[in-house]
Amino acid sequence: MSHLNSRQRTAVERLREVFDVGEEKCIQLLDSNGWDVQRAANAAMQPFDIDDSAVAPPPPAPVPSRPFLAILAFPLHILSNVVRFLFGLLRIPVPQFRFSGLSLNFYRPLPRRPPPPSAPDRWLRDLEEETGAYVRSTAVDSPGEGTLRARHTSESKFLPDFVLGPYDDALRLCAREARIACIILVSEEHDDVPAFKRNTLTDPEFVNLLYEHNILVWGGDVRDREAWSAAEKLQATTFPFVAFLALQPRRSPSSTSTSSSTPPPATLTVLSRHHGPQATSPAALSTHLTTQLLPRVLPFLTRIKDRERERERDRRVRAEQDRAYQESAARDRERIEQRQAEERLERARADEERKRRETEERERREAKDRRERVERLRGEWRLWLRAVFATPAATNASPGLPIALRLPKGGRAMRTFAHEQGLTALYAWVAAELASTEAATHVRTSPEGDVVPEKDAEVEVERILERTIARSEPQHPLADTQQGEWWGFALALAYPRTPVPWAPGVKLGNIPALRGGAQVVVEMLAGAKQPSHSVGDEDDGYVTEDSDEE
Repeated sequence: MSHLNSRQRTAVERLREVFDVGEEKCIQLLDSNGWDVQRAANAAMQPFDIDDSAVAPPPPAPVPSRPFLAILAFPLHILSNVVRFLFGLLRIPVPQFRFSGLSLNFYRPLPRRPPPPSAPDRWLRDLEEETGAYVRSTAVDSPGEGTLRARHTSESKFLPDFVLGPYDDALRLCAREARIACIILVSEEHDDVPAFKRNTLTDPEFVNLLYEHNILVWGGDVRDREAWSAAEKLQATTFPFVAFLALQPRRSPSSTSTSSSTPPPATLTVLSRHHGPQATSPAALSTHLTTQLLPRVLPFLTRIKDRERERERDRRVRAEQDRAYQESAARDRERIEQRQAEERLERARADEERKRRETEERERREAKDRRERVERLRGEWRLWLRAVFATPAATNASPGLPIALRLPKGGRAMRTFAHEQGLTALYAWVAAELASTEAATHVRTSPEGDVVPEKDAEVEVERILERTIARSEPQHPLADTQQGEWWGFALALAYPRTPVPWAPGVKLGNIPALRGGAQVVVEMLAGAKQPSHSVGDEDDGYVTEDSDEE
């Protein structure tokens, strides 16, 4: 491509963008069509024929009927269509009825056709073909860099960046973006229009001004409805016609009294109208833009854009503040929920600790009540035993087993038992000695309701105690204690210290440690109440190793 000039190279590049062919093919097509891209593109499309050999041949066209038969078949066609419509609603299959060889088809869909191009789009294509120029946005790869003069040679011709679409949409876009709008209207019936297209619309200085200042350009031929409507609104009667529009402060009698801090309301205003060949020449339009329109309009549009940017910045700031507030509220909510969870956990722990203390307190009270009941019951038994053992036993005068007793509080007592008496009698006597000295001696009925006769009282006491200990019921206060703990104390020899555990039916004479007499000490069991009074504090003549204890 080194032998081609810039215009020819541009034509090759544009053709390659449309068709994926090589450079040599593009050069041949352009050279054979006078380097006209449009004609070369049309010529390039001809070789691409569709191979439809594999497609089934179309059905033969129906034989046209005679006019007379067509008139007679017309009512039948209407009736057939109604019947097919009703049967179609009921989803009933309908056979094909034929009258005089004519098919009464219910519906023949029309072939789909591509939508026609809009009037501005069609006008722009015709303008490109007529002037040989192209819209800059489609001819330049990066429209944001440089200007037309800097990027292209004098042979390049470009059109303004026309906005396609309805006229009202172009005005709304102009007002929304605070831009200047350039409305171009032409009529092919005027002789000055072709020169206007070739000279003004492709003038580099004019087109570059439109592009540099981001001026919105919309155009059309008044033969189209959109362009005709625009001409009516702009009161255009002479063509070519160019009008410039932009937002301007609304003029009203109260505008002078309005505070300067409050921006005046803006409305879309026609800034200037240009009719005829002289007023629409490129020099006249460029001079008007640079010397009059732009200095007068741009400051106000700049303020509008600045206010819009400020509002947008305020919206972003408010959005960021709202987001920060929501994040802070979410963090506060999380902290509150965490604090509430901790408080609930603390309350649960406190409730659990309170229940534990209440349970322990209840268990202590129950244990205390049980101990008090046990001690009270033991005290009743001891009072009864003290009443029974108040009188000297008959065995005191006969030879027997002298037993010296040392009480927990230092008191002493002595009694002689017969060899045939049981260990229960010894424990009963010790329990009687542990009772209060103020106990009445006339209590003859046991806590279980047993009455001891005067004769053989100690023997009867042994039988009553062993039977009572053996039959203790579960609800009895002493039921959960061992039989040895029923008494609340234990006996042991003073020296050497030898336990003398209680057991039912054991005779004193059969206990080797007690033969010939002995000195025993009372050892209170854990939880048993110490006696507050004791008797028999006289010395019994025995010397033991624990005489200094207690």
